[in-house]
Parts: sequence; C-alpha cells; structure tokens
Amino acid sequence: MSVKSSPKLHNAMWPGLVGKGDGPGQEPPISLERMLELTAAANVDGHKFDGIDYFLFFPHTDPNASDSELTRIADLIASHGFAVGSLVAPVWPGTVGDSAMGNAEAREKFLTAVRMACRIAGVFEKHGIRKYGVIRVDSAEFGIEKWRQDKKANTQTIIDTFQEAAKIAKDHGQRLAAEGEICWAGMHSWRDMLDVLEGVGMPDAFGFQADMAHTYLYLMGYNAPEYALLHEGYTESDFYAAYEKMTDKLRPWTIDFHVAQNDGNVHGAGDHDKTGKHCPADDPNGKLDIVRCAGYWLKDAAARGIKHICWDGCMFPNAMLETPDTWNQILDKMIRVRNAHGW
Repeated sequence: MSVKSSPKLHNAMWPGLVGKGDGPGQEPPISLERMLELTAAANVDGHKFDGIDYFLFFPHTDPNASDSELTRIADLIASHGFAVGSLVAPVWPGTVGDSAMGNAEAREKFLTAVRMACRIAGVFEKHGIRKYGVIRVDSAEFGIEKWRQDKKANTQTIIDTFQEAAKIAKDHGQRLAAEGEICWAGMHSWRDMLDVLEGVGMPDAFGFQADMAHTYLYLMGYNAPEYALLHEGYTESDFYAAYEKMTDKLRPWTIDFHVAQNDGNVHGAGDHDKTGKHCPADDPNGKLDIVRCAGYWLKDAAARGIKHICWDGCMFPNAMLETPDTWNQILDKMIRVRNAHGW
C-alpha cells in the first residue's frame, strides 16, 4: 500500500487535562510542555505526528491570554515541529461558558467562550502555526434529565445558541464543530444530534465532530434507547449495517474526526459526566476495527474540508500517558488509518 501524506496526523493535548484535577481520587493534570514532549517522542519507522489539537483553558491556556503570551505558546508548539489544528472552546460552566440550553445570561457566557476561541485562533493563524482545523463545542448541558422535561423547546434553545455561535465563528473566518457525546443534552444520540445539525442549518460554519469512541455508544442507544441501531449479541454483519446507517446520516455534516477505540462501556472522571470510554489503540477489549471503521467517516473527507485527523484518548491514567509505547501504538494506528483512507 502506498504511503499517504494527507490527512495530517495530530495528537490531542486535552488527555492531560480532562478528568484530571486536585479532587479526591483524581490524578494531577499533565502540563502542556510534557504533553508536547510525549507527542514529539513518538516515532514509527521514521514517521511522526504532524501536529496537535489544543484545549483553550487552564492549566494549558489562559483564555484571556495576551497576544504576546499566545505567541509564546505558538512558538513552543512550533519548536517541536508541530502545527495547531482544531481548538476546543471553553464553553462549560466553571470555565468561561455556560449551558447553551440555559437562560440568557448562560447563553451569553457560551457565546463569549466562542468569541475567545475565535480570537485565539486568529492569533495562531497570524503566527502561521495554524492553517486548518475547527473550533470544537458542545451544548455544555451535562446530562439529559433537564432536557427531557421539554425536549422540543430545549432542543430549539440549543439550536438558537449554536446559530448565534456559528455567526460569530463565520465572522472570524472559523468553523464550529459539535462533538457528539452521550453526556451532552441534545447531542446524546445520533438522531438528536442530526436534529440539531439540521436545525442550525449552517453547514458552511457549523458541522459535526465525530469521535469513534463516543459514536459507538450512539449505536447502542445508551441515552436514547428508542434510537438504538444495535443490541447486545449483535453479529459482525449487524454491526457494519448499523455503522453504515449512522455514518451515512452524520458523515455529510462531519468536518472534524477523532480516531479512537471503545470497549462498549461508559466512563467518567472528576466532574466529567459518564461518556464514551476511550481505550488504548491496542486494547484487546476494543469493539472497533479502528482502520475499517474510520473509513466510513473519512469517505470524501477532503471534499468536506478535512485536512487532519486527531487521536483522542481522554481520561487515560497518567501512567499510561507517560509510557512512550502508548504513543507509538497510537501513531502506528493513525498511520494505518491514513494509508487506508487518506490521499
């Protein structure tokens, strides 16, 4: 098989942050500097990561950082030979933002977080380190209990907020991508996610971020049994028929893609609600043939403006993150995905 050069291969910085903290039973965050070192050390037959995707909140980033401080961060990232791709806007309560389903004050906080992310994106682009990628958001409404009290009205509120956010992004020359996870209200099933995407109706500025670990649980209908496409005891042919049905619906909206593995379980750490469990690339309990399944999402990816793909391993234990072989195995799988489905 010929070696492909696109899409570019990125590692995420947020596994050093998500689910980490100083609470009971939590592991401490891993610094940006250390995450960059671990990523840069990965090497598979001379191939290395091309870049990183970046989380715009403490302790890696002050979202109010000055242009000069952001330029220093860009210089640090560039010193490892990396580009910056997609950025994660700090849209959640306790960061800059608040629920997209909340009251006017909460929704304005959400939009403020998007404005901050767009500003930082612009600084990185002026620096030259960022030439592609999206800004990642979600509804920032943990759990679906409140959403269920009035599904129609709450979904419409999320859509309205996302439309305003998309207008802000478009004005800054950016695109937003909503990551489908079962823990976010209005985004907790493939069908509800599709309703939101179609409701926003701004494909030039607002699309979908598909993560293989999270979308596996869409198939199982974990938080929306009425939309389950698979049930326990399914066969391989059942799986791929369901996977094709889901990806055919969401792929046209997909403008950002996370390669990942899932063992069929949910997981949560710290204040992060239970969501799709990310597993090591070589996990023997993994439910996904990563290379084959990635192809369903990456079909016609270049035509949708996708220029890179990113590995997501949220909430891995720190000991696993600090093990060099972890990153070599991940990079090897990413290379295999690109060689099978890239260009």
